[in-house]
Amino acid sequence: MTTTYAPRQTTTRGHTVQIDNIGMYYEEYGVGTPLVLLHGFGGCGQNWLPFTAKLSERHRLIVVDLRGHGRSTNPENRFTHREAASDVFLLLEKLGVGRFSAMGISSGGMTLLHMATSQPKRIDSMVLISATTHFTDQARVIMRRASFEFMPQQVREMYRECAKRGDEQISQLIDQINALGESHDDMNLTEQDLSSIAARTLVVHGDRDRFFPVEIPVSIYRSIPDAALWIVPGGEHAPIYDPIVPFTSTALRFLDGPDSKLESAAEHLAGAAIGEGR
Repeated sequence: MTTTYAPRQTTTRGHTVQIDNIGMYYEEYGVGTPLVLLHGFGGCGQNWLPFTAKLSERHRLIVVDLRGHGRSTNPENRFTHREAASDVFLLLEKLGVGRFSAMGISSGGMTLLHMATSQPKRIDSMVLISATTHFTDQARVIMRRASFEFMPQQVREMYRECAKRGDEQISQLIDQINALGESHDDMNLTEQDLSSIAARTLVVHGDRDRFFPVEIPVSIYRSIPDAALWIVPGGEHAPIYDPIVPFTSTALRFLDGPDSKLESAAEHLAGAAIGEGR
C-alpha cells in the first residue's frame, strides 16, 4: 500500500526564476544546511510533501520543479537529465548556494548523478532513490510505450496534479519520456564516472523495481567510493512512499552522519531497513 505520490497543495510558497530560456520554479522550507530535493519524471516538487515537515526541521529545503514539470517551463519541449543537472546548478548559483546535500527520486536521482560527476566538490552527501546509470532494455520498452491512458491510476493522478498547464503539458511530458526511451547519450554513466563522485552517497532501491533491476543499484553502490546501500525488500519503483518504510529517519541519519566510518553507517542503515517500522 502506498500513499499519494503528489499530495494536493492548497497554497504555494515558491518563486520562479529565469534559467537560460526556462522559468524554473522552486520552494523553500526550513533553515540550516541546504538540502536540494529533486522529483521523478512526470512529478513535481509536491512529490516531497510527505517528507518536508521532518526534513525541514534540520535543513533548508530547496524543492525544485525540473524543466517542463510542475510550474517550470520548457519551451524546447526536450528533457535530458544532463540539461536538468545544469538547470539546477544555475538555480543554486542564483540562490547563492555553494556546497549542499541532495536527494533525488528516479529522474531526480539521475539528474543528481550528472551533478555529482560534473561538479563533485559541490555535493556533501546525497540519497539516490530508484536511479540508474543507463536505461535497460526493459525500461526502454516501458518508456517507448508510455501513454497516459495506460499508466497506473496513482501515476495518472500524479501527472494530473503536477501538470499545472493541463493536458498540453501532460502530452509534452509523455512525448519526452517516449524520446528518452530512444536515447543512448543521456544516461550512459560508467563505473569510472561514478568513481569520481566525492559525496557521501546512500543508494535506495526496491528489489521489485520494474524499470531498473537490483543489479543496477548494487553496481552504483560498488562504483561510488564509500557508498551505502539500502535495498527495500518487496519495494517497487520509488519505494519510499510505502508507509512501513522508515525513509525520512533513515535518510536524515545518513545525511547528518559523520564524514568517516561509513562502514558503520551502512550497518546502521541495514538495521533500520530490517527493524524500524516493521
